[in-house]
Amino acid sequence: MKRDAAALPGGRRLVARLGVTGAAVALAVLGVAAPAQAHVTITPSTTAAGAYAVLEVSVPHGCQGSSTTGITIQLPDEIVSVTPTRHALWEVEKNLEQLDPPVTDSHGRQVTERVASVTYRTDSPLPEGYRDVLELSLLLPDLEGETLVFPTIQTCEQGESAWIEVPAEGQDGEALELPAPSFVLTAAADDGDGAPAVIDTSLAADDGSEVADETGAVDPWTIGALVVGLVGAGLGGTALVLQRRRA
Repeated sequence: MKRDAAALPGGRRLVARLGVTGAAVALAVLGVAAPAQAHVTITPSTTAAGAYAVLEVSVPHGCQGSSTTGITIQLPDEIVSVTPTRHALWEVEKNLEQLDPPVTDSHGRQVTERVASVTYRTDSPLPEGYRDVLELSLLLPDLEGETLVFPTIQTCEQGESAWIEVPAEGQDGEALELPAPSFVLTAAADDGDGAPAVIDTSLAADDGSEVADETGAVDPWTIGALVVGLVGAGLGGTALVLQRRRA
């Protein structure tokens, strides 16, 4: 069952950290709503559970015409570490929180704190009518079918937009005014190393010829041609030696 991000522990931390009260969130939803077709979104390079991914956070507009000065992305509790990509026009900060109890990461190390959110700030505001993309590199949790939600606060020169709405069970997400960026984890990728699949050479090809004939067996005519070639090369070499001796 899906829950409103503000009701989640992480959602409360984000709202409290930024000083966003219930009234302010309501104002953001009702009075600072951006057009539905221009949401702040997150596009992952892969959605495979347990894979490393680069998330592209797209900021397509300001707050009702006001230029954007900051973006804070709350990370799901299942994500412990993140590597933000540096951006020439933005300062980036990782906001940490203590883990109780500690967890073990993918390298077997004990981790006592996690990156709860990432904040980008700029002294060169992103004007209305322009877009920018911020990137986060991280390890996706191995939870196939789980929806990862990234509540995001967009701060502008005047006002802000709280992209923290999550559809209730059975609700159409398209109906939300300020939906939190999210995506669903898909089946984990194969653990292969990129090598081509092994072909079973014991099977016959569709045209009735033996697969082995194409992959390793050599017919008698080929062997005979090789023998003739080698004999010819040997005779040619002998003739050359005799010619040099006569000279």
